[in-house]
Amino acid sequence: MATGWAKEGAVQEQIDSTVEDAVLRARSRLATGPGLAECEDCGQTIPEARRRAVPGARRCIACQSAQDEDLAASGYNRRGSKDSQLR
Repeated sequence: MATGWAKEGAVQEQIDSTVEDAVLRARSRLATGPGLAECEDCGQTIPEARRRAVPGARRCIACQSAQDEDLAASGYNRRGSKDSQLR
């Protein structure tokens, strides 16, 4: 593939780096330590089944879903689009 001044494999390195960043960001959001009996946001009891299934759970399903939606909406691509890098 003709890449101009880019070194061989530069595109794959960019893809690998983007995936690695996403994995590290996801791992940093995983709960650690003992879970809570009550949701830290709304105070509702976290069901025992959820606490067993998700070690370190700190939120009820509704609050965790809301937080996940907020995090997904705030994603970013610090490397810019492919088109901007080809110019």
